[in-house]
Amino acid sequence: MSQEVTKGAHENPLRGVKTYKIILPIVLGLAVVFYLVWKDYVPGTFAFVQWTWQSVLWLFVAILLMVGRDVGYIWRIRILSGEQLSFIQAFRVIMLWEFTSAITPSAIGGTSVAILYVNKEGLSVGHSSAVVMATSFLDELYFLLMFPLLLLIASPEKLFSIGGEPFTWGNALLWFAIVGYALKAIYVLILSYGFFVNPRGLKWLLLKLFKLPFLRRWKQGANQAGTEIVESSKEFRHKPFRYWLKAFLATFLSWCSRYWVANAIMLAFFDVHGHFLIFARQLVMWIMMLVMPTPGGSGLSELIFTRYLGEFLPVPASVLAGVAAVLALLWRLATYYPYLIVGVLLFPRWVKRHFLSKSGS
Repeated sequence: MSQEVTKGAHENPLRGVKTYKIILPIVLGLAVVFYLVWKDYVPGTFAFVQWTWQSVLWLFVAILLMVGRDVGYIWRIRILSGEQLSFIQAFRVIMLWEFTSAITPSAIGGTSVAILYVNKEGLSVGHSSAVVMATSFLDELYFLLMFPLLLLIASPEKLFSIGGEPFTWGNALLWFAIVGYALKAIYVLILSYGFFVNPRGLKWLLLKLFKLPFLRRWKQGANQAGTEIVESSKEFRHKPFRYWLKAFLATFLSWCSRYWVANAIMLAFFDVHGHFLIFARQLVMWIMMLVMPTPGGSGLSELIFTRYLGEFLPVPASVLAGVAAVLALLWRLATYYPYLIVGVLLFPRWVKRHFLSKSGS
């Protein structure tokens, strides 16, 4: 194992978590929602968001879907760990991972410290690296399989035309998705080659590539990634098909549960139609959120939700922006803020258990 990976497994992650990193995404998200409501506010806007028993029912369904998402993640990481992680340990890893993702830019996420979280639950550094890389592989594989399927069913015109605008093949969202899909496909092909065919050859190729002058500054990271791929291959290249099928089904459960949350929140207040299209558009939203520079995509996520899903709400155009912004806030309350809260409660105790108590002794 490389010295960098081993060293990373012993570094205290508390150093990278500051109070402002937790407060900032909350402030950004609320600020965007407030601005969207204020900018287009029309008296009577909030009258369209009426709380009824139907609202309670569908919001409860939204919560159940988020539970399904986490159950899928927990199930998957237990499968990938060879069930060496108990349910409680897997829950702890997933919550810490989601917390880290919530306070870092979406393009970075929590993967960089996920190996540490898994390792501290008792798995070796090599096995931890393999588990984390396999989760990334399965997430991208889900996208690669689902996106073309949704394109065939929903059609590009319905998926990328917003607000009744005519669809053209020069549509910016379409090309954004195509470029994102191509990058994900390349990533999955590289990981597949490294996992199942020639891991050491891939590491050698990475090191050669990152000797180029404009890539040399990332050579150390490439060496670490190559080492992780080699270790991952040892863990996974001889696993049976049934093993990967179970892990992918858990991935499928997680992502599908995540995408149906918005549908449930809309149904809490409105009789909306086009649920499959709403689901499909969230897949495109996820591409956009992956490159957002703000922590957890805060602010921009609310803006995209309002713009991209707002047109499904059966309300007058004069109040559409304000109503959509309110639902965007509820969507983030269900899918994002709980991980901040759980993380704030869980993370300090975890650090104290694995780092501070040891340094004190």
